[in-house]
Amino acid sequence: MSKFVFMLLLNDVLSKSRIRVKLSEIERNQLYEELINCFGLAGGLNVCEALERAWQDPYNRSRIEEFILAWFRRRMKKRIEGEYRTGIV
Repeated sequence: MSKFVFMLLLNDVLSKSRIRVKLSEIERNQLYEELINCFGLAGGLNVCEALERAWQDPYNRSRIEEFILAWFRRRMKKRIEGEYRTGIV
């Protein structure tokens, strides 16, 4: 259930930011795990409820949005750097 809430949050952040991207299941799981770990929700009993409550709080909402957008920026930077790496000849 917490992944469903996470997907709602992710879709909301992406639509507000006007980012159109397709994530693989692995990438979604990675982002989910990093978000849960960053906000100290990993291993909790009610991750779904805690994530919903955090999303309803304006401060936490902005922190979650910042985290997701920063994750995408890091991801894009890694992809760009990977494309332009020079090899040893």
